[in-house]
Amino acid sequence: MNVVYLIVQQTMFFSIPLLIVALGGMFTERGGVTNIALDGTMIMGAFTSILFINNMQDSMSGTGLLLIACVIAALTGGIFSLLLAYSAINMKADQIIGGTALNMFAPAFCVFAARTVQDLGVQQIQFNNTFRVMKVPVLGDIPIIGKMFFQNTYITTLIGIIILIIAVVVIYKTRFGLRLRACGEHPQAADSVGINVYKMRYAGVFISGVLGGLGGLVFIIPTSTNFDSNVAGYGFLALAVMIFGQWKPVRIALAAAFFGFMKTIAAAYNLIPFLDNLPVTSEFYKAIPFVATLIVLALSSKKSSAPAAVAQPYDKGSR
Repeated sequence: MNVVYLIVQQTMFFSIPLLIVALGGMFTERGGVTNIALDGTMIMGAFTSILFINNMQDSMSGTGLLLIACVIAALTGGIFSLLLAYSAINMKADQIIGGTALNMFAPAFCVFAARTVQDLGVQQIQFNNTFRVMKVPVLGDIPIIGKMFFQNTYITTLIGIIILIIAVVVIYKTRFGLRLRACGEHPQAADSVGINVYKMRYAGVFISGVLGGLGGLVFIIPTSTNFDSNVAGYGFLALAVMIFGQWKPVRIALAAAFFGFMKTIAAAYNLIPFLDNLPVTSEFYKAIPFVATLIVLALSSKKSSAPAAVAQPYDKGSR
């Protein structure tokens, strides 16, 4: 039973950042702008927040420090995403090329900045991982579920669940969500009823940046004690999760859980008795998440229903 609890918790550690970043991708694509720069956004968010933790960990610790770092990561991601928003919305540049440029810029900038601000030109940013919460009040006392999800865990798990709930409400139950979806499906029709398509698309991209930057920190915290300007391609995997989830929050959550479980098998296969005894190398298990991604996308691509106007620059004068 302890192995089951461990596998579930490990799955959550991998699933929550995927969920957060994929929801960010959903918001921007629902508005009509595709953001493949999520990987670079994660790197930028993780860089500034981990650097903050590195500098402040001697005077602060615990959940308070982590929450401030989350805010810094989110703001960094949001500001970084405005570069894509300006190029895609104002300049009407190719969104794929713009996102690719940001993905190339982010790790190079973080490596340079880390070597510049740290002693001896060290690239890795070290931090003390003291953020594990032994038990979340109230939720940690729930039988079985409490032990699986809310004991010996990180507050970032709870943050991810809260973001999922907020995303469902915002997309389906608010005027903002309705207008954002309209701008991604029929921007000319939205404009005709007084909706500012440009502002809505900026909002969608900014939200994706906020969640992407936060996702970078949420990915690093449970899995490492240093940051090396790398998030293991999680931004691209989050895009696959978003597509597999059909741009719908609950489906995205299920897809994130699936891919998180695949990553858990790759990372902790030696804890699963029948897998540990199989005559295969560790490289085989490490490849499982990416092979699963290709298979799932191949099987689901024909059923994908992306927003009709996604990646199409909007020109108000071309109705």
